[in-house]
Amino acid sequence: MGLNLNDKKAVVAEISAKVASAQTIVVAEYRGIQVGHLTQLRAKARSQGVYLRVLKNTLARRAVEGTAFAGLASEMTGPLIYSISEDAVAAAKVISDFAKTNDKLVIKAGNYAGKPLDTAGVAALANIPSREVLLSQLLGIMQAPVSGFARALAALAAKNGGDAPAEEAAPAEAEAPAA
Repeated sequence: MGLNLNDKKAVVAEISAKVASAQTIVVAEYRGIQVGHLTQLRAKARSQGVYLRVLKNTLARRAVEGTAFAGLASEMTGPLIYSISEDAVAAAKVISDFAKTNDKLVIKAGNYAGKPLDTAGVAALANIPSREVLLSQLLGIMQAPVSGFARALAALAAKNGGDAPAEEAAPAEAEAPAA
């Protein structure tokens, strides 16, 4: 059963809202995939914060019209599943990981921040670590000099006997006036 005009407007409005806050859109052809596998893909996408939906291509074209993703409209042909995310790599990662295990899902194209991506570009984007991993790596790099300095001081203290600085600090605390 087809959608009436009001339903189509509602779908376009919903997709437009998702596209307005998105950084990445990836489209893939899903021809021949079993329903159970698509359900698994949807569950994975939901857990990653990715909006995943099968749409009529004409409605999707209308939703991206006038946005940074308008260049993707030329790729919107055939039975497509649309992966939209606010996270730069999540949409590409979900689709790419699923495509590795299911050869019937064929990545057609993508768009990241207004820049068109081909299949190789989507794969490259999917290989970038997530935001959380990148932040933890940055924190590790920032802590490395401090932790190295602390290890050097601990090694120096162990070499010199280790207990002398702690004994000197204890009497100074005992002499502090009581409040």
